[in-house]
Amino acid sequence: MSMRPFLRNQDSPYWNRYYETMPRRQLDELHLHRIRAVLQHAYDHTSFYRRKLDEAGVLPGDIRSLQDFKRKVPLMDKDEFIMLQEERPIYGETLAVDPDFIAQHCETSGTTGIPLRIPYTGYDTERYGEAWACAFWWLGVRPKDRFYFAFNWGPFAGFWSCYWGVRRLGATVIPGGGQNSEGHIRMIQRLKPTVLICTPTYALHLAEVGRAMGVDTASLGLRFTFHAGEPGPCAIPAMRRQIEEAWGARSGELLGLAEVHAFAPSCPTQEGVHVDETGCFTWSRDPETGDEVPPDKIGENIITTYVNNAQPLINYRTHDLVERHNECACGRTWAFLKGVVLGRTDFMVTIRGTNVYQSAVENIIGHIEGLSTHYELVLTRVSGMDRICVRAEPVPQVPADQYDQLAHTAAGRIHEAIKVRLEVELVAPGTLPRYELKTRRIIDQRPKEVRRVLDRV
Repeated sequence: MSMRPFLRNQDSPYWNRYYETMPRRQLDELHLHRIRAVLQHAYDHTSFYRRKLDEAGVLPGDIRSLQDFKRKVPLMDKDEFIMLQEERPIYGETLAVDPDFIAQHCETSGTTGIPLRIPYTGYDTERYGEAWACAFWWLGVRPKDRFYFAFNWGPFAGFWSCYWGVRRLGATVIPGGGQNSEGHIRMIQRLKPTVLICTPTYALHLAEVGRAMGVDTASLGLRFTFHAGEPGPCAIPAMRRQIEEAWGARSGELLGLAEVHAFAPSCPTQEGVHVDETGCFTWSRDPETGDEVPPDKIGENIITTYVNNAQPLINYRTHDLVERHNECACGRTWAFLKGVVLGRTDFMVTIRGTNVYQSAVENIIGHIEGLSTHYELVLTRVSGMDRICVRAEPVPQVPADQYDQLAHTAAGRIHEAIKVRLEVELVAPGTLPRYELKTRRIIDQRPKEVRRVLDRV
């Protein structure tokens, strides 16, 4: 299986030209066929989906169009699956295959609470890896490349699925294991990989560690860096510039949900990601009204996966706000999500009547000269009102006596963009914590009772 990519035209920009350029009408016909099959599989093999569809008064055979599917099939949410797993461990009522077919167990990172357990069949892992292979190929990575994985191999699915993708591509895997950052730099020096795999903020941290060791990371021979787990090169252009300058390499990213699919490889334009329409169906809805959102407008991304047969996810709420387009300059017909994820329906704070999203602030910070991409949003509540303080690090070149002026400039730029005044506090470079996996951006210091109420909204 891993040898097949060597038969491809190495100069082609497409991993699979037939599917990547398929006309929208044919894609929609393919989606309807696969959606009906997934619904039937879930209805026949899980009591959860059988109950959900029966309560909604719809059978798999009733779905005769994509509009039928969007209107008639109820939405699913991660909380439902976690609750069922807690009630009936390990996987609750959602397991759709015999346990003997489970080839790998993973979990979500659990940053918002209890982790969701995820079973995969061997077939699921192959399909999951296919989207990563697309992402690598589009960036320019080829089977001759050597991938260095700079993270611990725990139960979290994100970089396990990346490993499946490297195997699918037919390239070389170099596991970094549980070393510290200095150890990763030394291994990169010694083994000379051509691709670095890690979260984007950890790539920047590794470059900082390299500089402290007297190592010019841009001279280590990397051709590419590739990232997932948090907003990266396509979501934040300033971060892409910093990573590419630090490592002397071209950067890409992939948007995924561990329980669903590595569903959106970065576009060669580096301005967003494309939905892998061979592996899932997506559409956008207004999170308040529930109405479908037309192309070019922002809405919540809803996903149905064809990849996870062990635990199907159908009309699944991602809580990610995206701007979907049907056309892209790269020539691919797969849905294009400009700017990747623009916000979260469940990571939103209302400040003086205005909804403030984490990514909106992040994108502004990324364009302010003198600020690095290391920052935190500290949430507090004063006199019954929520407040946000942006705690950020300047780049090392900024003198300490200019911190106040830079903070003032940043606060002004944020107010100009989102019409809300936020406090900005600058701290010395290297002060904020670094993370190997997902970076913790939200520091919620509001009273516990407030958080419990808001979490239920």
